[in-house]
Amino acid sequence: MPTPDRTSLDAIVDAARELLELDGLAALTMQAVALRVGVRAPSLYKRVQSRDDLIQLVAEASLTELAERLKSAQTPADLANRFRAFGHERPAAFQLIMTPAAGIPVARPEFGAAASEPVLELAAELAGPDRALEAARTLTAWAAGFVSMELNGSFRLGGDVDRAWEFGAAAIVEAIRATRSDSLSIA
Repeated sequence: MPTPDRTSLDAIVDAARELLELDGLAALTMQAVALRVGVRAPSLYKRVQSRDDLIQLVAEASLTELAERLKSAQTPADLANRFRAFGHERPAAFQLIMTPAAGIPVARPEFGAAASEPVLELAAELAGPDRALEAARTLTAWAAGFVSMELNGSFRLGGDVDRAWEFGAAAIVEAIRATRSDSLSIA
């Protein structure tokens, strides 16, 4: 009679996400995850083929969580604030999905597309459907850059970083709105 499975893929991914936040990507090993879920490392290979596959699954789960958070946003400020809150609550996951280092496995495209959907919808409202993709990329790049700088402790000139966030979010939304009626050209 075969031995019963002692863990699930969801439990493995949850444990890996917890380890990522506690100890960083370098500490995310099959052995560490196995210990966390209470099995021997070889048992993990029944569910996950390699560490790279595990990292990809963590990235996909993180994007799924981000997508869920963004879907219920009611305003541009709410969407931006939800994005920022995710970065602050899950800084290692944020960096994994927004700024992965070279050679780090990334999520499959459909997970990124699902997380982008609420941003694209908002961008279409702000800039119009013809400029939705460009507007979404602009908003995402600004927000991801700001949050990444926060997480890295890069704002060292003093002042209120929350006020800077509010100012920047309002300014970028207003600039995107302005493109709806203006024709943009880069000279």
